[in-house]
Amino acid sequence: MVVTPPRRGQPGNPQRPGNWQGKASDETAGLAARKAAARLLAAVIDARTPLDGLTDNEHGHPQYKALDGRDRALVRAILVTALRHRMTIAGLLSKRLEKPLPANATALSHILNVAAAQILFLDVPDSAAVDLAVTHAKSDPRTTRFSGLVNGVLRSLARAKDAELAPALAETSEAPPWFSGRLVSAYGADKARAILAAHRHEAPVDFTVKSDSALWAERLGGIVLPTGTVRVEKLSANVTELPGFGDGAWWVQDTAASLPARLFGDIRGQRVADLCAAPGGKTAQLVLAGATVTAVDTSKNRLVRLKQNLDRLGLPAELVQTDLLDYRPAHLFDAVLLDAPCSSTGTVRRHPDVPWTKTMADVEKLADLQRRLLAHAVTLVRPGGRIVFSNCSLDPIEGEELCRAFLAEDLSVVADPIRPGEFAGIDPFLTPEGTLRTTPADLALESPGISGLDGFFAARMRRAG
Repeated sequence: MVVTPPRRGQPGNPQRPGNWQGKASDETAGLAARKAAARLLAAVIDARTPLDGLTDNEHGHPQYKALDGRDRALVRAILVTALRHRMTIAGLLSKRLEKPLPANATALSHILNVAAAQILFLDVPDSAAVDLAVTHAKSDPRTTRFSGLVNGVLRSLARAKDAELAPALAETSEAPPWFSGRLVSAYGADKARAILAAHRHEAPVDFTVKSDSALWAERLGGIVLPTGTVRVEKLSANVTELPGFGDGAWWVQDTAASLPARLFGDIRGQRVADLCAAPGGKTAQLVLAGATVTAVDTSKNRLVRLKQNLDRLGLPAELVQTDLLDYRPAHLFDAVLLDAPCSSTGTVRRHPDVPWTKTMADVEKLADLQRRLLAHAVTLVRPGGRIVFSNCSLDPIEGEELCRAFLAEDLSVVADPIRPGEFAGIDPFLTPEGTLRTTPADLALESPGISGLDGFFAARMRRAG
């Protein structure tokens, strides 16, 4: 079915079957949630606002916070799905339009995407998704005249999804061109395709445990990965309700994020700084390994969260709030971990908004910040001490290329390559240069839902002298 968008001033067709008459208030069951989803999708796509901030239960968008817990969960599911499959949804919607929507019809586009995500991927009755989208369109002066188009396009999509969805998924790359282009440039077409395929799947939940990984895998209903991390494909309860949470037996941390702190080797009795430390997973690892740890972060709120996490785990650390570039401790450290702020392109499985809220300019800007932070981090460690630099970006500009250039320019630091066999489970992720590189396409296990890990880069260095 092909639907022609009405000309400006032309009303939609109010006589179509299933098209509701008149405007409805947000009291219509489910309408407030769909309106919130469309508003937040607009904030992500049009204003490049990160999704986590919009859906924060304390500081999030007012429309989101006004919903009850069940509707918040629905909004979050709609948004994650709409972003994870944005290109497939766009393609199937465009097939149903004789010509593209007007350039200024962004509100209409978001209504259609919210409904299409439900029809194609979520366990929501098609009729409910269609009728609520039509009602939503009628309630907004910007989209009232398009209500007939909304009805026709979405009903056509619902009828055709069984035949069209699988071929569309097979032919589509779920990423904006800048992002997919960078992946191909960095990893080649085949690996880039595998990474993008992994992004379509929800990430499993990984736990770093204090001891006895096998026991906690049994208690949590998961498996033990080669790195020692316990992995659960889907949680049976909220994290805070799981066994071991109250006792501080473990913390949630992607297995890739757990690798950089291990690169120091034996740090018992050493003074170690964890820079950009919040939310504290790496800090906890360093303390558990026997180091005296100073955790540094610029954000007071993030340090509060870090302290809460450490208190639950029963692990002590000194906390310092400061701009890292201004940080000058009284004594140099034996080792420094810099998990630098980055584009977060390695976390798209968990944060599908990232390719839509970041640009190549952001990647380049963040790489420059990382270089300056790394140069300062080197000055905080004693001669002969180790520095580990890491981030959760997939882009070599923030990883391999940055470290090569830094080592060539700064003669006060030398590479300290990671050796094969040095740590359990790490060899598959080592590069020829002795650095660490993971991608969501790595760690292939029995099924996509239990496979993969975040994209991470890490390099180990020593201060000369």
